[in-house]
Amino acid sequence: DRLADGLLIVAACCSYREVGSGSISALFRDASTHATHLNAQLCALAFVLAVAIRTAMPPVHGWLIQVMEAPTPVSALLHAGVVNLGGYLLIRFAPLLEAVPLARAILVAIGLVGALLGSLVMLTRISIKVRLAWSTLAQMGFMLLECGVGLYQLAALHLIGHSLYKAYAFLCSGESVRNARLRDLRGVWQPAAWSILVAPVLAGGVMFAVNELCSLVVDQTWPWWWSAALALAWAPVLWVRTDAGGPLVAVQRLAVGGGLLSLLSLLAFVGHLVPLGAIMQPHAYAGQVALVALVLLYLGTAMLQVPAWRARFASLRRQSYAGFYLDEAFTRLTLRFWPVRLPVARRSDAAMPMSIATRGKLQASFTSRAGFES
Repeated sequence: DRLADGLLIVAACCSYREVGSGSISALFRDASTHATHLNAQLCALAFVLAVAIRTAMPPVHGWLIQVMEAPTPVSALLHAGVVNLGGYLLIRFAPLLEAVPLARAILVAIGLVGALLGSLVMLTRISIKVRLAWSTLAQMGFMLLECGVGLYQLAALHLIGHSLYKAYAFLCSGESVRNARLRDLRGVWQPAAWSILVAPVLAGGVMFAVNELCSLVVDQTWPWWWSAALALAWAPVLWVRTDAGGPLVAVQRLAVGGGLLSLLSLLAFVGHLVPLGAIMQPHAYAGQVALVALVLLYLGTAMLQVPAWRARFASLRRQSYAGFYLDEAFTRLTLRFWPVRLPVARRSDAAMPMSIATRGKLQASFTSRAGFES
């Protein structure tokens, strides 16, 4: 948090040295004509890194994941409000980002890492609130990715949708536990392997069809690679259970999912047309890189979901459950440079001998915990 404060101060100082005032409008005007100046470049880079830290992007994501013991309303306010401020600032400073390609490239790289990590880990966690926390990390990664590829209108729509959804999800997390137990009574939800392969094709067809129809009406469209990216992101809507109950039920499931995808893509296209004052200049190269990463994410999701593939990729599931140990490694590195001094135990507590029964209970608890984690 202090590092993010320092980067924001550096960005403000570089902006003042560049334009001679604290005016944001003056900074935007100067960036459009003198983007190659060193101060403008440093301002954009410091600003992007500060936003990445405040939105809990890896490897500094631990502060967001480790606070799930807080009351549920506090978590709702944090995940639906405070963390989203980083996305708002990126949209607000779109003219500066458009003038500095290196800052956009960093956004794409950080956003992809956050989206991949959060999406995979979320699928393996058991706790509802912890799963929602990893979902926030994934959504923030997608939002940074959208800003990095120049889709600021869609990032704003994503920001609003995520705020509403995540606030409701956290406030209803207790009800989610009850619903999860009811679903367990009906059996574990397992998608059929054929639906995982067919879903991206059908979702892509729906996305491209809606995009073409909307372009005929308003003479605007979004890039093909973003249609494919959204199709991969929304393809799980078309997944069919292994015990769907016959071909007719599977067809009904696909029809309902196709209608939902049509509605979602239509809403996304309407959000694309909303004038927000942000520059809408999609960057094809960055978008195609993001598309390749989303293909890998979809394959990783399938490996964790299909029962027949879980045994083959059991190591991936274990690593994913542990968050790929990024938080632990970064915490050790942080403590090496910024050690935390623990409070000294009182003499009476330190001198008190431990009974044999207490020692046995502690040893048994640690043994059972190690067995569970392994």
